[in-house]
Amino acid sequence: MGFQDQHTRRFVREAMASELLDAETETELALAWRDQRDEAALHRLIRAYSRLAISFASRFRRYDVAYDDLVQQGNLGLMRAAEKFDPENGARFSTYAAWWIRASMQDYVMRNWSLVRTGTNASQKKLFFHLRRALQREEGRDGEGTLSARVARELQVPEAQVELMMGRMAGPDLSLDAPQSSDEEGRAWVETIEDVGVNTEAQVLGEIETRRRRRALYQAVADLPERERRIVSARHLTDEPTTLSDLGQAMGISKERVRQLEERALARLGTALRRADADAEAEIADRTVPESEAAA
Repeated sequence: MGFQDQHTRRFVREAMASELLDAETETELALAWRDQRDEAALHRLIRAYSRLAISFASRFRRYDVAYDDLVQQGNLGLMRAAEKFDPENGARFSTYAAWWIRASMQDYVMRNWSLVRTGTNASQKKLFFHLRRALQREEGRDGEGTLSARVARELQVPEAQVELMMGRMAGPDLSLDAPQSSDEEGRAWVETIEDVGVNTEAQVLGEIETRRRRRALYQAVADLPERERRIVSARHLTDEPTTLSDLGQAMGISKERVRQLEERALARLGTALRRADADAEAEIADRTVPESEAAA
């Protein structure tokens, strides 16, 4: 079968030689495991249907996944089926286990087929496992609409997802470090990706500017007359601003007078900050003057 692991070869031989269970024996073993947690019954039930895992593993080999890994995933699905199976619902364990084995292998293939996450919903999973066959059928037929539209109607999925999956399955994953051409000096694909993150230089300059303006603000507040400084601090530099009425009572002046002092203080702060910004711009301009101009 193409696999090399000796443990897998031995497992396959033993599984194909294991006993075949009738419906009555299946039910007895399943009840013994469910009600009494009889591990011997569980092991016998699983061994009898390990051939299902081998059968399904052969079907999924076309997705370039290691056969040994597929067999292991099938066994995991088989054990999950034994844990979930209700022997009193009338179904055969083999029928129930087949669903879990297939689901376990499908999930494994989807996770390992590509580095890019594929099959995140039911439509994408259906497309992944049925797209190639549907394309082969539709290419030989005459019908209305594009090929992707006909496939979408057949599989009952959105056409946009058909087109997306056709692109995803058109070729294997490529490394971003791979060159775009055979030219040794050609750019790698990673060099064509735009960096949408924050520019480091702009971020650092922004933080420096924020700290400068904060220092200028605190200095401007400190330079205010005592009453105006008190009002600004109580009204704008605390988590819970004090009302004009409360400030007026605490300072022994009217509410209107507090408002006037606040407006005057804010105007002074605005003037001080504009002056600080102008001084900073002038300092930057002096630093960037060409040496030839500075010497002249």
